[in-house]
Amino acid sequence: MAAVVIDGKAFAADVRARVAAHVARLHEEQGIKPGLAVVLVGEDPASQVYVRNKGAQTVDCGMASFEHKLAADTSEADLLALIARLNADPAVHGILVQLPLPRHLNSDLVINSIDPAKDVDGFHISNVGLLGTGQKAMVPCTPLGCLMMLRDHHGSLAGMNAVVVGRSNIVGKPMAQLLLGDSCTVTIAHSRTRDLAAVCRGADILVAAVGRPEMITGDMVKPGATVIDVGINRIEREGRARLVGDVHYASAAAVAGAITPVPGGVGPMTIACLLANTLTACCRSHGLPEPEGLTV
Repeated sequence: MAAVVIDGKAFAADVRARVAAHVARLHEEQGIKPGLAVVLVGEDPASQVYVRNKGAQTVDCGMASFEHKLAADTSEADLLALIARLNADPAVHGILVQLPLPRHLNSDLVINSIDPAKDVDGFHISNVGLLGTGQKAMVPCTPLGCLMMLRDHHGSLAGMNAVVVGRSNIVGKPMAQLLLGDSCTVTIAHSRTRDLAAVCRGADILVAAVGRPEMITGDMVKPGATVIDVGINRIEREGRARLVGDVHYASAAAVAGAITPVPGGVGPMTIACLLANTLTACCRSHGLPEPEGLTV
């Protein structure tokens, strides 16, 4: 039997609709409008497209969008000064600095200058520590989206064996923490794991976030497992460029019970969860109940 395809586009559309409904109630009942500030340094084409999409979806959900586009040679002092102003601005509930930054800027210093309560990317060291110790944190968007889809598909994840292939600070490590929080038995694997195929075949939930095109093949997937493919890799094949994940989709889909496609799986959930995090940050800042089902 072919795997169930987990439709990230449809799920993300539902998340955005729930965010928009909650934002409308906030505005009507409390006179509050959540605000998201996005800072882009330089003119990287992919980042420009991403920032433009974030801004459009922010407005579509009824939130305020504040875009700050800075020259590639912006000094670290000027960037930190902008972040300080955004930290102090009550109209701004979420701050996102688009990565990667130009090489002359210290990314860790910049990210850790954001008020942790406004760190809607969940990258601030305080949020990393809170998540790692099971406390209330701002959760990185991509892992949050993966968890939402897994909960929707399975209901309870308690007791399931989960393997996360990838150990990045952005996806792999926080994904493992979230799965632990949902009472999974979690293994973090990576490109240097001995007998990676055997480790993967033990997974009821297999999350691929290693950044290598089609590295996970069907013979590495346990029959009936749920496969979440976080990878987005551009490759040349038969003279044209196409996007593939970290999973070889055709062979994995023939074995798995459920799988996310690339594109159209995890990707759309990232911006949707950014909007959800901005709403959550706004509610927390005003001491209001958090949006149900949009946070952990």
